[in-house]
Amino acid sequence: MFRSIFIALMLTTGAHALASDKGVTPIEIRLGASAVLSGPLGPQTKDYGVGSRLYFDAVNAAGGVHGRKISYVTLDDAFDVKRAVENTRKLIEEDNVFIIYNSTGTAQTGAILPLLEETRTIAFGPVTGASAFRDKFNPYLFHVRASYANEARRILSQLKQMGISRIAVFYQDDGLGKTLLAELRLAATLEKITFVVETKIDPAKPDFAAAAAATEKAQPQAVILGTAGTTFTSYIKAVQQTSIKPNFYGFSVASLDVINRELKEQARGIVLTQIMPSLRNATIPVVAEYLKLLRETTPGAKPSASQFEGFVHAKLLVEGLRRAGRSLTTESFIKAMEAAGEISFGRFVAKYSPQSHNGSSYVEMAIIDNEGQLRY
Repeated sequence: MFRSIFIALMLTTGAHALASDKGVTPIEIRLGASAVLSGPLGPQTKDYGVGSRLYFDAVNAAGGVHGRKISYVTLDDAFDVKRAVENTRKLIEEDNVFIIYNSTGTAQTGAILPLLEETRTIAFGPVTGASAFRDKFNPYLFHVRASYANEARRILSQLKQMGISRIAVFYQDDGLGKTLLAELRLAATLEKITFVVETKIDPAKPDFAAAAAATEKAQPQAVILGTAGTTFTSYIKAVQQTSIKPNFYGFSVASLDVINRELKEQARGIVLTQIMPSLRNATIPVVAEYLKLLRETTPGAKPSASQFEGFVHAKLLVEGLRRAGRSLTTESFIKAMEAAGEISFGRFVAKYSPQSHNGSSYVEMAIIDNEGQLRY
């Protein structure tokens, strides 16, 4: 009996001594992330932060969460895994953040997980859809966006329904690209599809002309791109210089804003999976809320799908912080989210339980129209 009481006391003491709980003070909740703020993915990742801060600022202006204001700091890792780990360690051990929020990268997420588990620090809404992080339950990891597996299945299912059989894959030879390729291969097996060619590119020394030539040789009807940022657009530019005219399909990590900026009118017809509702549908409450706040804070600003994703991530996090109550700790946040069940913002629904932190499975297909807008 005395041993049981002693163990219980030790566990309780340990829970209250979590390093991450230092990020909660009577007046502040500190969040932080290592993110890709420079390089090809930089503009898109910065937009996630803009959308998040738009919501956090509105919450802070209304008095915060149970009287605490939210602060959010991001450190650039330039998509380098080692720097991501170093940045995350600094955020936890020196900056005393409560939650690692909206960090970016598949390989980066995998690399920081041991540190998060060691310090018992929550990672909320990392920008990765890798199934590996969803298939193995981690109590400190909370997803928001749908998985890449959901997206891959949706793309290939649609291509099969359209009768398109000659399908090529282009991917960047890194953690993100290899993860997307693996999801596409699995989905292709389920749909009984064989790719005519899989072309990879070294993101450090890209040869887009060679990649386009390899694609041209296979004569595909459609190409699925396992990449994002300017790697996505540079490859399409190179293919457009060849004799073939395939349809291009991309994952949600490909930024519409970057695509429009780089390809202009040549962006027309590109199909992207989307893991957030359409910004054109203002009847959805969370869309209307984002558009209203954007107009009020930055008149004339153009709505951004990447900003909106950051906005939804922030709104879901704040919902969890509120449900955790005034005595906010790592433990109380986890319990509050696991008890939440479904959290709905209109058509966007995220689900959490003690068995699953996988969040949303929402995926739609959208095509870029003549105006550079996504039509669902």
